[in-house]
Amino acid sequence: MTMFVDRVVLHLRAGDGGHGCVSIHREKFKPFGGPDGGNGGHGGSVTLVVDPQVHTLLDFHFRPHIKAENGRGGAGSNRDGANGRDLVIKVPNGTVVQTPDGEVLADMVGAGTTFEAARGGRGGRGNASLANARRKAPGFAELGEPGDQLDVVLELKSVADVGLVGFPSAGKSSLISVISAAKPKIADYPFTTLVPNLGVVQAGEATFTVADVPGLIPGAATGKGLGLEFLRHVERCAVLVHVIDTATLEPGRDPLADIDTIEAELAEYGGLAGRPRLVALNKIDVPDGRDLAEIVRPDLEARGLRVFEVSAATREGLRELTYAMAELVEQSRVAAPPAEPTRVVIRPKAVDDAGFVIKAEEDGSYTVRGVRPERWVRQTNFDNDEAVGYLADRLARLGVEDALAKAGAHPGDLVRIGEREFDWQPTVYAGVEFIPGNRGTDVRLEERSARPRAAERLAARKARRQRPADELEAAAETDADLDE
Repeated sequence: MTMFVDRVVLHLRAGDGGHGCVSIHREKFKPFGGPDGGNGGHGGSVTLVVDPQVHTLLDFHFRPHIKAENGRGGAGSNRDGANGRDLVIKVPNGTVVQTPDGEVLADMVGAGTTFEAARGGRGGRGNASLANARRKAPGFAELGEPGDQLDVVLELKSVADVGLVGFPSAGKSSLISVISAAKPKIADYPFTTLVPNLGVVQAGEATFTVADVPGLIPGAATGKGLGLEFLRHVERCAVLVHVIDTATLEPGRDPLADIDTIEAELAEYGGLAGRPRLVALNKIDVPDGRDLAEIVRPDLEARGLRVFEVSAATREGLRELTYAMAELVEQSRVAAPPAEPTRVVIRPKAVDDAGFVIKAEEDGSYTVRGVRPERWVRQTNFDNDEAVGYLADRLARLGVEDALAKAGAHPGDLVRIGEREFDWQPTVYAGVEFIPGNRGTDVRLEERSARPRAAERLAARKARRQRPADELEAAAETDADLDE
């Protein structure tokens, strides 16, 4: 049996970045050729994209756990790891992406609309990338950054121009089956339609879509009878059509009461008060139904509603109804603001933005929050003392230690950065300029040869060519005696 799913919870996890490599180049007659560890690859991201060929969220109902590919680790000889492949998830048009708390992250309307739901982690740098003039041989590399991991709620809200609303068994499915090519399930019992059905209607030169929304009952706006799931598909409709059963045999039911009940539910749901309405008095092929339609028509028109007496069985009055729908749809399209291309918004960082903030906790500890400090902590291998020292240098250079001192932190206080906790031991003191150490310097690269340098040899040669001072004085005295 075909299932229609319009709400799912996805557990997304982007790919982790690959670790950087620690490697030293070695070859014959060159046992220590310097660092050549490659960088790790970036992890794959999870991206949602609207595909017109997808109409339900059924696939995610059975496979809610989605994970992108991890990046590969770096290798020696300056070989970088491969990036993880991005995972593209196709969703129906009209999908709303929310957090479990109800915060809307994206409203995906229009074919090709994309949304990056989970970003892959950055790959760690190898020791070749970490080397510089002062740090010639790093004995460490950065770890790959973990990818985003989160839960999102996908809700499908049908994108249609006209929505048919009414009580169960009012004839909505029969109506959409004769004005379009849609083939919904039709039977003589309530709640035959359990999922929305979409149909394309042609009225003259106008083409529009019609949604057959499952039947509403009193209390639908509060969730009774799956009402919230049904009303969700009415939100995007530009025109609402009340389909009224004029041949019902249920006690206490009449067209005016049915419209008042449905309008009360729409008002309680909210956001639908400004949509234009039409009334379709259905089943006038039944004698009692035609008589009742003629009786209530003046009362409905007195409310300012356009009323059409129709029969899905004999197709009487359907032409006038479809043209009226097309007229209202065209008016809504003209009144809608023109679509504009997505603008690129550039938000430069504030001049006084240090890139982090420090919060003093009630327990006497301090929490450092910032994109760069937290990323640096995630990429640090705390089993390597040299890597920890490099992290301390970076944090001090960023100004974290100076800011902690200004915030009142003392040596030994607990400091949290991301998921790590430290006992703070400052390396920056008031009035002392911070000079980062030469972490990663290998003494083997600093060994000097016993052979004198070219400049030293040149100076020695000049010194040998120069006559000693006492010889110069003796020669000057001899020349003076000869002159006399």
